[in-house]
Amino acid sequence: MISRELSHHSRKVLRRNNRRTAAPILPFFLLFIILSLIFYGIAQLPLPEGSPSSRSQSSLTDTNLLKAASQPSVPSASPVASQISQSSQAAQPKSLSAGEDVPWNLVLVNPWNPVPEDLSVTLTHLKNNQAVDERCYPDLQKMMDGCRAAGLSPRICSSYRTMEKQQRLYQNQIQAMLNSGLSQKQAEAEAGKAVAVPGTSEHQLGLAVDIVDEQNQTLDESQEETAVQQWLMAHCWEYGFILRYPTEKSHITGIMYEPWHYRYVGREAAAEIYEKDVCLEEYLGKAG
Repeated sequence: MISRELSHHSRKVLRRNNRRTAAPILPFFLLFIILSLIFYGIAQLPLPEGSPSSRSQSSLTDTNLLKAASQPSVPSASPVASQISQSSQAAQPKSLSAGEDVPWNLVLVNPWNPVPEDLSVTLTHLKNNQAVDERCYPDLQKMMDGCRAAGLSPRICSSYRTMEKQQRLYQNQIQAMLNSGLSQKQAEAEAGKAVAVPGTSEHQLGLAVDIVDEQNQTLDESQEETAVQQWLMAHCWEYGFILRYPTEKSHITGIMYEPWHYRYVGREAAAEIYEKDVCLEEYLGKAG
């Protein structure tokens, strides 16, 4: 009996001592929880603009947004874009005012802009009695070599022309139109679409060449189906040349579609013209 009472008394003492021990610990535990909640709340507040962490996070977010915005819905890679410099891509069409000095490689010659009266050409002579302005010769040779390296057979059938030769070709075309039954006025108008009126031909600049496939030397639209023309149309800009009279641009150039006539304009201009899919008149701001 005494032992049970002692045991009961011991348990009461033990519980009292436990409560005394736990009493001072509880406030500290509550304080720890409160401070933790305060620090968590501060951590959730937005960082002030300009802080390093804020700038870093903003930069990452902006980069992701730009990537998402610039992601094309369909692939539209251009073979030109990777080879044109940033300044060239951003360039706007040239707008040459009257009297402004025009670079030799961008002289505009068409039915409304005759060959400059003070034109002086130094020629480099090629095979087959052909010749070009010596300044475009190196790029022309590289283009022809590139075409041949692709296993093709390009042939220059026309290049620099004197005024006399252009006059002869023009008269021959007029006669062909007359023979088809047209009147003199109609024949002259139609002839001018196929052969430039003397004094308005790019061939007189020494910067234009007519190139055909040796397997098809006929100057008509069948040229565009030849392997040579398909290669030149895809690569001529790399060497500073453009297809001068592209399809659907005749109302601007004044000359019918000629898938064999290439004009030297320099590599930078050629790349921009090819990329923008414009003709020389549009590039120079002289269309219409």
